[in-house]
Amino acid sequence: MIKKIFIPIFAFTLYAMGSLHAQNATEIIKKADNKMRGTTSQGEMTMTVIRPTWKRTVSMKTWSKGRELSLLLITAPAKEKGQAFLKRKNEMWNWVPTIRRMIKIPPSMMMQSWMGSDFTNDDLLKESSVVNDYTHKIIGSETIAGLDCYKIELTPKEDAAVVWGKIISWVSKNAFNTMKTEYYDEDDYLINIETASEIKKMDDRVIPTRLEIVPVEKEGNKTILEFKNIKFNKPINDKFFSQQNMKKIR
Repeated sequence: MIKKIFIPIFAFTLYAMGSLHAQNATEIIKKADNKMRGTTSQGEMTMTVIRPTWKRTVSMKTWSKGRELSLLLITAPAKEKGQAFLKRKNEMWNWVPTIRRMIKIPPSMMMQSWMGSDFTNDDLLKESSVVNDYTHKIIGSETIAGLDCYKIELTPKEDAAVVWGKIISWVSKNAFNTMKTEYYDEDDYLINIETASEIKKMDDRVIPTRLEIVPVEKEGNKTILEFKNIKFNKPINDKFFSQQNMKKIR
């Protein structure tokens, strides 16, 4: 009789522990995502694209509101200055002032290189959501850049329109900063490794201000994204994120 009672109790305990584990993993990813995003954010950054025989730097301004609205403006070099990229919900657009043309970016181009870098359109404009489009599971703990981190596996939900087959993220336990991320394709091959560094105070929070992404099969290639300044939770009207504003914003 005791055995009959013990088995279902033991099974229920394992189930409850597993559910709590999954919930905690999701909360960790949510905290890390919210920390870098805020309810709104606006800032300036530079992107340096490094190749075996050349290097170029692009400067930009960015604005975002939640997960559905974002606008990015290229400020240098002169050749690309004035180009703007807009995301509104599931639609993405690129304004090219030199030809005075508005180009819609289809979902099929989310994996394409953004401005010749190792970032994709999806990376920069955050079409997919690491919180909503993936399930999360803590698979261990590791030290990254001297910080004790949760190691979390992100698996795409069945109906999610995402570009990665799997993501593994290392999130610091003390501050919920994502310090390293590995991106895998649908065949489970590692494609990109992203590492974060130079943790500094930006506005009201302490975050990594340098991201470096390296494609594992392209020797000598890397892209570095550096935050120059960023402010969080400042009111931005939804109307700011419009095609009309793309053409005149400075």
